[in-house]
Amino acid sequence: MARSSSRSFVMEFVIFGFVAGFLAVPVFHQLAQLGLYVTIPGRNFPWNMRPNALGVPALINLAFWGGVWGIVFALIQTRFPRGVLYFVLALLFGAILPTAFGWYVLAPWRGQPVPAFSIYGPIINGAWGLGTGIIYSLLNRIR
Repeated sequence: MARSSSRSFVMEFVIFGFVAGFLAVPVFHQLAQLGLYVTIPGRNFPWNMRPNALGVPALINLAFWGGVWGIVFALIQTRFPRGVLYFVLALLFGAILPTAFGWYVLAPWRGQPVPAFSIYGPIINGAWGLGTGIIYSLLNRIR
């Protein structure tokens, strides 16, 4: 019995984390992208549905990876304090970890140079992190 309950506990982290991270992309991440689009010339319009090399719409691909990062968030957020600091740390999680991964792991893996520091990634990913924290908290309250 204990094994079953621990398995469901882990699955809850995985499912809630994935759903929170996935949903945070089209809402929070892309709203931040929209804010940059309307204030800074040359930024990409959000909610891009053009297919990538695999034929998957860009927004769906981005949301999938947001879900994967949401699982990481769900596992780490157990150490966050509750209250306002929870959401501050959720924002910082998004601003730092996925951005650094994109710059220092994905870019070189794709044969691209490591980008010079830009504030855009931390802003957009920070909004995603905050959104993931909000959605994850709401899912836990509903449960």
